[in-house]
Amino acid sequence: MGVIGLDHIQLAIPVGGEDKARRFFLDLLGMKEVPKPSSLSPNGCWFTAGSVNLHIGIEADFKPALKAHPAFVVDNFDALRRALTSAGHPIKTDKPLPGVERFFTEDPFGNRIEIIQG
Repeated sequence: MGVIGLDHIQLAIPVGGEDKARRFFLDLLGMKEVPKPSSLSPNGCWFTAGSVNLHIGIEADFKPALKAHPAFVVDNFDALRRALTSAGHPIKTDKPLPGVERFFTEDPFGNRIEIIQG
């Protein structure tokens, strides 16, 4: 008995933010959009990349996640850092972790996102 895997991560965004989410997660992070089941609300959007499933949900009283965050492992670390910077997303460092190259950024809604070199 116990956890055996991770099915998905969910992030909240404000009402009407789906197109901005798509530009960030599809265009910058290189994820792919997957259809949501028709039994769920038509609002929000779902993305996938490798074994990562990301569900973007709408929150009427949205507040960005400033501490809690997903950490995405990427194979294009330096190129992604440049692309995020060029697109106006902040790049922040934190306390170093031995053997881990990483930085933090924010999605278009202020949710904290960690990027780790794969």
